[in-house]
Amino acid sequence: MPQTPDPYSFLPPVRAFRLRSDDIADGQALGVAQRSGIFGGPGQDRSPYLAWEGQPTATQSYAVTCYDADAPTASGFWHWAVLDIPATVTELASGAGDGSGAGLPDGARTLANDAGQRRFLGAAPPPGHGPHRYYFVVHALDTPRLDIDDSATPAWLGFQLYGHTLARATLTPTSQTPA
Repeated sequence: MPQTPDPYSFLPPVRAFRLRSDDIADGQALGVAQRSGIFGGPGQDRSPYLAWEGQPTATQSYAVTCYDADAPTASGFWHWAVLDIPATVTELASGAGDGSGAGLPDGARTLANDAGQRRFLGAAPPPGHGPHRYYFVVHALDTPRLDIDDSATPAWLGFQLYGHTLARATLTPTSQTPA
């Protein structure tokens, strides 16, 4: 399958800052921890450790998203969407995206992913579909809180991020299920 373009290449350019992880890396295959057991595979649906630095001083909050642009849909697949992370927070622990939300900082909210769950959902590309890229993105925002209802979709969050993103930090690991 041919890969879709980088979805962020269609947005106006913004400043970049640094994102690192002990669990995932650009262009490297996701481990079992970040693959999906919920979708029936050999995975743990555990969000990766993420830490960032170099964000603009004007940052007032963050959103963190995980998006599979290569999913076999016309709209990709949102695996995780967290918003209203305070500007004083510069890392999320491994597993912070579990269904309880206990690992997230006070005030942060998780929207339902494209499977309808308020949690991180690991990678689960269909067998034989080819490699999928998972865009883990930290968005530095110009507002302390986004006016988004908890019933909103990650796509609606993305639309709201369009007008509030000061800078973006990205890691893009991959996953592939053999045929």
